[in-house]
Amino acid sequence: MAKERKETPLNKQYNQIKAKYPGALLLFRVGDFYETFGEDAIRASKILGIVLTRRNNGGAHEELAGFPHHSLDNYLPKLVRAGERVAICDQLENPAEAKGIVKRGVTELVTPGVSLNDNVLDVRKNNYLAAVHVGDDDAYGVAFLDISTGEFMTSQGNAAYVDKMLQGFSPAEVLFCKKHKKEFNQLFGGKYHTFQLEDWCFGYEYGYDQLISHFQTTTLKGFGIENLSLGIVAAGVILHYLRETEHKEVSHISRVTRLEEEKYVWLDRFTVRNLELIYPQQEGGIPLIEILDQTVTPMGARMLRKWVVLPLKDRHPIEERLNTVEQFLKNEDFHETITQHLKHIGDLERLISKVAVRRINPRELVQLKKSLKQIAPIKDLISFLSKEKGSKKDLFGDSAILHKYADQLNPCSVLVDEIENKLRDDAPVLSNQGRMIKSGVDAELDELHAISYEGKDFLLKLQNREIERTGIGSLKIAYNKVFGYYLEVTHAHQNKVPADWIRKQTLVNAERYITPELKEYEEKILNAEDKISSIEFRIFNEVVQTAAEYVATIQQNALIISTLDALGSFATIARKNKYVKPVITDGKELDIKDGRHAVIEQQLPLGETYVPNDVYLDNTRQQIIIITGPNMAGKSALLRQTALIVLMAQMGSYVPAKSAHMGLVDKIFTRVGASDNLSRGESTFMVEMTETASILNNLSDRSLVLMDEIGRGTSTYDGVSIAWAITEYLHSQPDVRPKTLFATHYHELNQLADDFPRIKNFNVAVKEVDDKIIFLRKLKPGGSAHSFGIHVAQIAGMPQPIVLRASEIMQHLEKDHVTAAQKKKVREIPKNNFQLSIFEPADQSLEELKEKMSQVDVNTLSPIEALLKLNELQKIIKK
Repeated sequence: MAKERKETPLNKQYNQIKAKYPGALLLFRVGDFYETFGEDAIRASKILGIVLTRRNNGGAHEELAGFPHHSLDNYLPKLVRAGERVAICDQLENPAEAKGIVKRGVTELVTPGVSLNDNVLDVRKNNYLAAVHVGDDDAYGVAFLDISTGEFMTSQGNAAYVDKMLQGFSPAEVLFCKKHKKEFNQLFGGKYHTFQLEDWCFGYEYGYDQLISHFQTTTLKGFGIENLSLGIVAAGVILHYLRETEHKEVSHISRVTRLEEEKYVWLDRFTVRNLELIYPQQEGGIPLIEILDQTVTPMGARMLRKWVVLPLKDRHPIEERLNTVEQFLKNEDFHETITQHLKHIGDLERLISKVAVRRINPRELVQLKKSLKQIAPIKDLISFLSKEKGSKKDLFGDSAILHKYADQLNPCSVLVDEIENKLRDDAPVLSNQGRMIKSGVDAELDELHAISYEGKDFLLKLQNREIERTGIGSLKIAYNKVFGYYLEVTHAHQNKVPADWIRKQTLVNAERYITPELKEYEEKILNAEDKISSIEFRIFNEVVQTAAEYVATIQQNALIISTLDALGSFATIARKNKYVKPVITDGKELDIKDGRHAVIEQQLPLGETYVPNDVYLDNTRQQIIIITGPNMAGKSALLRQTALIVLMAQMGSYVPAKSAHMGLVDKIFTRVGASDNLSRGESTFMVEMTETASILNNLSDRSLVLMDEIGRGTSTYDGVSIAWAITEYLHSQPDVRPKTLFATHYHELNQLADDFPRIKNFNVAVKEVDDKIIFLRKLKPGGSAHSFGIHVAQIAGMPQPIVLRASEIMQHLEKDHVTAAQKKKVREIPKNNFQLSIFEPADQSLEELKEKMSQVDVNTLSPIEALLKLNELQKIIKK
């Protein structure tokens, strides 16, 4: 029988704290170490690669793993990235002054979605905490918070909308109600770190009270979310969670924004995935964001990322962005000067958030000052150019947009001066290390600095004087926390020690001594250093308090700076990659001349150029284009590049084309590529049909639909029938005429153009030379009669016998192609020399031969009987 574990006062304290944070990994501060125990220690040692030990605790063995407290910033990110919720338990009083056991408590609960640690966060990505509230009748609330920037958003909609929001924002952690675990996992699970909360946290009144209490308002009308009952619940849950995780200083969360579905282009989760906007589908692939992102500030990178998943469908803000990009392009010097200033701006959003939560260090406060110093020259430059409207008109046109940016920037001169005048430029990271404050700020501090520095000079003079007096050349003065300052003499010179020295400690090779004079200066120096630390810390906190008054102002600066940076990035890639300004209209046409694929053209081998193509779609003459042609000819690339050009335009970016005129698109749907979802029992064909159904059930008159090889996951006739019916449906809807590109191998669909006026046939051209094909990758009118699949198989390295056999079968299938009235006729395929064809019925002679052979017992046959039997079998074969 195992011995009962003895509960010491320290164990009791640990268990009480641990019980308050079930599921969290508790880092328990003991002296200079953070320790973990039991299961926590086992998990921590595996994740961190630290030594796991065992201790005897009253006869019971317990696992133990720890690391030095000053290494927290190195180890904490590893735990959080592994999905751990980490409770940091600190000593809340000075151990030297504690009576009994040191008082401890959790000062922060760090989770994947709630962290302010720079080593946990990615500077170019937001770190969102999300909450999902399950309502009734396919209605859900969703909210997102990045505590590191203060950005707080909420919305509500059906499951597809919430799923799309979650995919677009990629939260690091998602909160949901424990009662709805099954439904949440079915709809959204398996992709995020999650945490379950009790049912009572998801009440409307509780959520509403959380929000108005935080924002100190009486209603939520001013935020535009008063009527979002489900969104209010989700947002309230997030504020509740912040309090539960010991994040109480959250004044930088100054507003909650409504994510308005009607403001942004609808991109379902299939489309975001298929178009590879943020993440590549294949390892080593490049998503669109990597091409577009040439930003030079962390805020700009995060802003651009949001623009990519939330393209606009309001013409005015789109044109504002495009016009600003045009300003940068028309004056390269202006763009370059702005960019140089932006490069010197740090992460304003996260720096000012650290001010608000009182977690900024001296060096970061200096970085905040240096960043703010760039605001004034940027503001002045924009203001100067926008005032030069007359002389610069042909360069800058209407400068109203420039005025708007300049007017919203605030140099924060008072704060800049405050930090400049008080903090040293080489201020340390830790605020308790001293050497933060400049001379001349505080008279007492200056006096103490003089004492401290003079005292250290005195010690050096004292050491030199005693060396000269005693003749002990190796004499040194040193310091430790136990004995303070002392003189150290090796045993070889012990006979030279003066009588007025007082022996303090004997070592193996030396003796340590003190003198009354040395102790007097020690007290003077140490008292001065303690006072210096106290005064500097007070002044530093005063500067932080001043900075806290500028939270909202600096957040506004960060918004404008990030916008300029993102638009400057658009200008950079437009200049570099020869993009053009799209013309946005109120019509419903899509007219792209010489369009290119923004990603593929950047990956081509040296010397190759991307073959551009025209695409024209409208709602009256050419609504649907059926695109046929061989594999590898570029049909899928053409579909994707069309969608990317539209999306880039509605983000406010120039586009890869010779010209682009387009009416606003409100929804983009893609059904491209093959995939399955075996974890949910869904085959490739089921996933294909699910994605297609999502498209057909959500169409609008301004939708852009891209379909690639619909129906190929089933039998040929099933597939053709489904693809045919879908195309008819897209054409024949009375209220909506979605512009559609339909790439297919089913050449039968070309017949649709004869019966439906807005369906047109195009093909991607190839050229046949000596039984080989050359992909021209050029879209031209008319349907294609061949897929050249066997040629592509040959190019891919398929064994030659298979290629030849496939060609033989295809020739007979094409020769024996029958009309609808003749389809009952049995096709005859030439015999394969190696095995029976699976396409023809069983041969009667072969069946007879098989039966005769099965009756032969070779063990009982005589030689004569065997020859007679062989002769009989030969006759059956000849027959």
